[in-house]
Amino acid sequence: MTRGGLIGEETGAALQQVRTEPIQQRSAARLSGLLDAAAAVVDEVGFDRITTAMIADRAGASIGTVYRYYPDRVAVLHALHERAVVRFRQRVVDELGASTLTSWWDAVDCVVTAFVGLYRSEPGFRIVNFDDRDGAPAVDAVADADFFARRLADVLVNEFDLPAGDDLIFRLEVAVEMADALLARAFHTDPLGDERFIAECRLVLRDYLDRFYSPQALNLLATAS
Repeated sequence: MTRGGLIGEETGAALQQVRTEPIQQRSAARLSGLLDAAAAVVDEVGFDRITTAMIADRAGASIGTVYRYYPDRVAVLHALHERAVVRFRQRVVDELGASTLTSWWDAVDCVVTAFVGLYRSEPGFRIVNFDDRDGAPAVDAVADADFFARRLADVLVNEFDLPAGDDLIFRLEVAVEMADALLARAFHTDPLGDERFIAECRLVLRDYLDRFYSPQALNLLATAS
């Protein structure tokens, strides 16, 4: 291959990349806009009434644009759920990084704070995330709970020397399920959340986990072993 031929191929590839990147950026922006519109409509009308036409209208797009990316409204709602989960995971990381953690409870409390914060600030989160009780399309909430339990277990083991193993993961899964139910109830009708249920959620979680991981409980476990 001649040097001129190589330069020509490289230049052609570079020009193709220049053309492709704006297209990808526009597609990503369009997808984000469709999901933003879906989140706003879901908060207003709920799952039962939302349609692809409503999403298109709110996004200022054609119905064909919606169908280009999603075959139906259920696919849109699943995508919205996945985005909410990703944002929740990032919110937890941000909360843990910004907080001074002096005990394992501080870490657990950060997760609750992240959950509450997204309920209040993320459109669509109150209805979509971890909650198919109102007729939402089925999502793998069990896998979500398992993911958060395992990641939180890593933090509690590495930072606060809690005993690792399946028991810790199981108990954190139970805690996630309890938090999900109580916070879903807190935000069922109030977009800012019922403070009584939020406070009770923290109390229930701490009382439950203290049975196994308070200093006294850990001392008894160490003595027994």
